[in-house]
Amino acid sequence: MVITLQNELIMNSYKTIDGRGAKVEIAYGPCITIQGVSHVIIHGISFHDCRTGKSGRVISTPTHVGQRQGSDGDAIAIFASSNVWIDHCYLARCTDGLIDVIHASTSVTVSNNYFSQHDKVMLLGHNDGYTADKVMKVTVAFNRFGSGLIERMPRVRFGYAHVANNRYDEWQMYAIGGSANPTIFSEGNYFIARSGNYKEVYIPYAES
Repeated sequence: MVITLQNELIMNSYKTIDGRGAKVEIAYGPCITIQGVSHVIIHGISFHDCRTGKSGRVISTPTHVGQRQGSDGDAIAIFASSNVWIDHCYLARCTDGLIDVIHASTSVTVSNNYFSQHDKVMLLGHNDGYTADKVMKVTVAFNRFGSGLIERMPRVRFGYAHVANNRYDEWQMYAIGGSANPTIFSEGNYFIARSGNYKEVYIPYAES
């Protein structure tokens, strides 16, 4: 089935969105927002062509209704949340990023996913002035960064990212990058440049 949401899907803690055993696509509308919660799993879903959300009053928890400006068009946006696992998903061609982990989110794992056909793929850390992201710990492992990707696989600010055993195919600008003094532990990654093109690979180091 293809699910086109009318607005961003917001969930409470201790929730699993499980697409195993079926072909489930979330596409052509706003997609997933994980905000202020913990213990969330998203498994086996295809996210593509996600669009911006509408502003308005939204029930974000059973006890809270608030005004929201509308989602940015990310496939999966993770705000101020912890213990989140994104696994075995397909992500491509969204209005903003494919996965954002921001606003002091931590204990996030992104594993066994396939990314393709997108510019700014994965952002870890809100901006260079948001120091609360120092608590962030993210693992990016066993993913396939396929054709048509340009940058941010991931881009890291302030926090700690373990980027391990991923495959990078034909990136156009850069694969792994950082600013605002992050710690990036990159190991066992496999990089394949486009045929006939030379690429520079910067090896990040872990700071004490």
